[in-house]
Amino acid sequence: METKQKTMKKEKAKTAKGGAEKMADNGVFVGKKNIMNYVLAVVTQFNNGAKEVTIKARGRAISKAVDVAEITRNKFLPEVKVADIKIGTEQMPNESGQQTNVSTIEISLKKE
Repeated sequence: METKQKTMKKEKAKTAKGGAEKMADNGVFVGKKNIMNYVLAVVTQFNNGAKEVTIKARGRAISKAVDVAEITRNKFLPEVKVADIKIGTEQMPNESGQQTNVSTIEISLKKE
């Protein structure tokens, strides 16, 4: 029996090789990598049978997440539509240990 921690370690090992970070709920967390890595991750999830994929990002990566959604919709999967967009704020500690606000976004893409 495989535990959740082992599964997460395997996913992180896969992403360390250059792929986009995948999440268990058909989602992609956008970070510092090239935009096309995240587009490939989204397209792959749809091709593997996912009906909905969520693109998540925080802070400066928000604009990259929007680009990922638009490139996916306009260039690769025109049948995919934006189902929902959620925005929010998370409190995170900065270098000095104080709490700072960081904006977040979740873009849900749905295959029709």
